[in-house]
Amino acid sequence: MSDNTYGLGGTEVRRESIEALQEIPQNRTLLVEKLTEFPPVKPKMIEGLKSINEAFEHFSPSVEMTFTDSEGLESKETLNFKTVGDFGKNGITNQSEFLKDLDTEKEQYLKVVKQLKSNKILRLALADPEAKQALLDTIGGLLEELNDKN
Repeated sequence: MSDNTYGLGGTEVRRESIEALQEIPQNRTLLVEKLTEFPPVKPKMIEGLKSINEAFEHFSPSVEMTFTDSEGLESKETLNFKTVGDFGKNGITNQSEFLKDLDTEKEQYLKVVKQLKSNKILRLALADPEAKQALLDTIGGLLEELNDKN
């Protein structure tokens, strides 16, 4: 059996050595992140920031995005980041109307795929050319009716 002790963030400490490296304390966190889009002309050291929230307040990170839809139309939006959670999918999507619309569209497509996988009657109707055409005609009529009301 070995006398060596190993741990996360630490190194081997041998008993016969005179110098020993100590394990890194488990209650330390280092955050390194680029919080500005363009580097400053003259970099300066920022001191006194004691929390992530203070860093977000000081740097106020944001990015201007240009989104292009399927028809080639562009829309510009500015995304602001006030917490680490704002960098996740939900944090970014909640700030953007364009991304909210895409997410809704994705959810609708997933519902259609689920119906195609689980609805036997719909699958049979799509397999029969006459039934498929009747279904497409019905959907087309519904779309026209919806467009007329708007």
